[in-house]
Amino acid sequence: MNSTGEQGDGVRGMFSLDSTVPETASRGFAAFRREWEAQFGGRFRMPAFSPATTGDFRVKSRGTKMSDVAIIALHGVSAVQAAGYSHCVEDLVRMHVVRRGALTLGEIHDRGERTVSAGQFLLRPFKLAPRYEIARHTTVKFLFLPSAMLAPLLRDRIITGPTDSAEMRLLLAHTNMVQATVSDLGPAGVRIARDTVIELVKAVALRRFDDVEPLLAPALAQAAKDLADTCLTEPDLSMTMLARELAVSVRTLQRAFAATGESVTAYIRRRRLEEARLALTAPSGSLGISELAARWQFADSSHFIRTFKKQYGLTPTDYARSTGPGAHRRDA
Repeated sequence: MNSTGEQGDGVRGMFSLDSTVPETASRGFAAFRREWEAQFGGRFRMPAFSPATTGDFRVKSRGTKMSDVAIIALHGVSAVQAAGYSHCVEDLVRMHVVRRGALTLGEIHDRGERTVSAGQFLLRPFKLAPRYEIARHTTVKFLFLPSAMLAPLLRDRIITGPTDSAEMRLLLAHTNMVQATVSDLGPAGVRIARDTVIELVKAVALRRFDDVEPLLAPALAQAAKDLADTCLTEPDLSMTMLARELAVSVRTLQRAFAATGESVTAYIRRRRLEEARLALTAPSGSLGISELAARWQFADSSHFIRTFKKQYGLTPTDYARSTGPGAHRRDA
C-alpha cells in the first residue's frame, strides 16, 4: 500500500492499493475505505459497496485527485457491487472506461441499465450517484469530473464509444501519465494536468480535438508511443501510420515528439531493439539473429547487428553470450 497527498489545500491526493494477494485480502476493503476518505476528502463520496463486495474485496486500485477531478483505476479479481445514493446530490460528470471484462451501470430507482463492455466507454452527467456492478476480472477506469465545465456540453446525453478512437487514446495516455507522475508535480503541474483532462474529455464528447493546442502535445506523444508499442512487429509501423491513427498531421506529431528529445523514428527503432534484446536472453527463446531481424523489421541481419552494436556496445551474439550460463546459441 502506498499513499501520499497534500491535505493542507486538498488540491492533490493519491493512493495505490493491492488486495489481490492472500495476506492483504482480509483487510483490503478497510484499507481502501481509509485511503479514499483520507485522500479524496469530502468532494468525492465513496460508493456504498454491497456486503458481498466488502467481504471479498480483491482488487488492485490506484486513485488520483487533482482538485475537482478524480481518477480511479481498478482491476477487480472479485466482483464489485455498489449502490447509488438516493438522498445525496452528486452533480458530477462521470466517465467509465472498460479495458477488460464488463461494467453494468444502473440509474437510481432502476431507471434502466447499461452495460459497458471491454474496449468501450460511457460518459454522462449524474445528479445522483449510480449503482453499478463490475464483473470478476474486470479492468476499469473511473473519471469523476466537474459538472459546471462539462454538463453544458453534454446536455444530459449519454455518450458511448470505443476506447481506440484518437480522442480516447490521448485521454487514456494522459491519465496514465498523470497517475504515474502526479506525486512529482508542483501546483502548476497539477493544474495543467487537471486542465488537460478536462480538455480531452471535451474532445471525446465532440469526437475531435485541437491538434495544435500545446496543452495536448504531451498526451499526443504518449498516445503515439503507446500505439507504437502494440505494433512493433508490423512492417507498416511509421510516423505516417501513427499520425493517421491519431487523426493528426505528420507535422503535428513531429512537434509533439520534439519536446521529448526523441524523434518518432528513433523511438520506434529503440523500442524494437529493446524487444529484440529481451528476446535474445529469454529462457524460452529460440530465434536466431536473422529471425530476430525479420521479426523486428530490420532490413537484414547485417543492419540489425550494426544497429544493435551501436545501441548496446556488443553484437547480438556477444550480448547473448554475456548474459551468463544457459544462454541460447545464436547464429552469427
